Amino acid sequence: MGDGLYIEARIGVDLDLVWERTQDPAQHQRWDLRFTRIAYLPGAEGEPQRFTYGVRVLPGFFVSGTGISAGERHRPDGTRTSALRFACAHPLSFLTEGRGYWRYVPCAEGGLRFLTGYDYAPRWGRLADRLLFRPLMGWATAWSFDRLRLWCERGITPERALWRALGEVAARLLVVAAA
Repeated sequence: MGDGLYIEARIGVDLDLVWERTQDPAQHQRWDLRFTRIAYLPGAEGEPQRFTYGVRVLPGFFVSGTGISAGERHRPDGTRTSALRFACAHPLSFLTEGRGYWRYVPCAEGGLRFLTGYDYAPRWGRLADRLLFRPLMGWATAWSFDRLRLWCERGITPERALWRALGEVAARLLVVAAA
């Protein structure tokens, strides 16, 4: 695998709300730009949770993979961690397999630090990954964390945040084109 990605955000709400919006697949897929669909697979109680995920790369073109996660809800220091492994056999996916974690760290002054570290094996070589895919994944993760923060702190839904951002980009492009 390559150089791992690390993204951190400070979110000024209770840890339980962030945990819910990150661990529930229906809520997770709303704010995380890296996924279009996340679904848990049936499993036995107490077993690690298996899931499928998918990304719509282009209209009508969907790349999907599988994963396994286990959430650790209670730690003596008040933190929580969720670790996962994922893989994608689709020949057009830019990654083959990977692993990562989310960590939820309560802050003494309120809120929490929500952070992730993850890495993956690129399918199309290290150069394309280093120049294009890894920076794109870092950007998408950081923007996703900000959409989660806005949703938790201000009630701005991830969908609304996306439309606002697209509107701002369109307005800036119009100003540039007019100049």
